[in-house]
Amino acid sequence: MDDVTALEGRIAQALDRIRAGVEGLGPAAPAAEVEATTDTSELEAEVTALRARLEEEQAANAQLEERVVKLKDRQDQTIARLESQVSSGRARLAALDEEMQKLRQVNAELVESSEALREAAARDVAEPHLVNKAMLAELDALRALRGADAAEVEAVLAELRPLKGEEA
Repeated sequence: MDDVTALEGRIAQALDRIRAGVEGLGPAAPAAEVEATTDTSELEAEVTALRARLEEEQAANAQLEERVVKLKDRQDQTIARLESQVSSGRARLAALDEEMQKLRQVNAELVESSEALREAAARDVAEPHLVNKAMLAELDALRALRGADAAEVEAVLAELRPLKGEEA
């Protein structure tokens, strides 16, 4: 931009010199007219060259602005994609956390049932409802473990899917 300003300044100076030269012309001798014509043609050539450079700089500036717009679009797309990945990652993490909480709860129930069953066995009392309760707790624990494993596998697969897509 500084070059453009400098070029505009030089053009303005050249036009001022041309104006001064034209005003200096008049019904003077033909020798003075030849000298003024020579100066004017040089100045006009300089003005033409400066205008050409100005147009080149404006074209370059337009190209740079176009590049900036493209880069901003690419950056916005990347940010949107990353935000989407973060959101889905958080959802997977929440699902995994929920499954882990279920697993902890069922395991605590399993420990309680096992403890009650051990106490009944220590007293030599066979209580069928305690055996049933322990078996149900163990089945619940296995289901919760399976759910936690499934959530963990899904989280791992979700991380691997983009890598597979990059290879393709």
